[in-house]
Amino acid sequence: MYYITKRFELAGCHRLQLSYESKCSRLHGHNWIVTVHCRSRELNADGMVVDFSHIKERITSYLDHGNFNELLPFNPTAENIARWICEQIPNCYRVDVQESEGNTASYEND
Repeated sequence: MYYITKRFELAGCHRLQLSYESKCSRLHGHNWIVTVHCRSRELNADGMVVDFSHIKERITSYLDHGNFNELLPFNPTAENIARWICEQIPNCYRVDVQESEGNTASYEND
């Protein structure tokens, strides 16, 4: 099995729709740190699991410096964002989304 990991940063804002009072219900931004984990039993024709630059480009070209509430069709929690990113990348099995120091959400595709 081959494994790769791509880590990158993107900027974006969101506001959360929560069932309780929270300052996160107001529009605010983060410099998100995203770590994408991919695996494959076989390499593609170029000898890769997935091209590192394609991973970053696929996500940052859509989300970077955007309002996640306008770009994503769900409540943009870190957990939901991690799942969405995992679904966008071929051979991805795990994504970690850090929205601030000490706050990281992970999603694993079984």
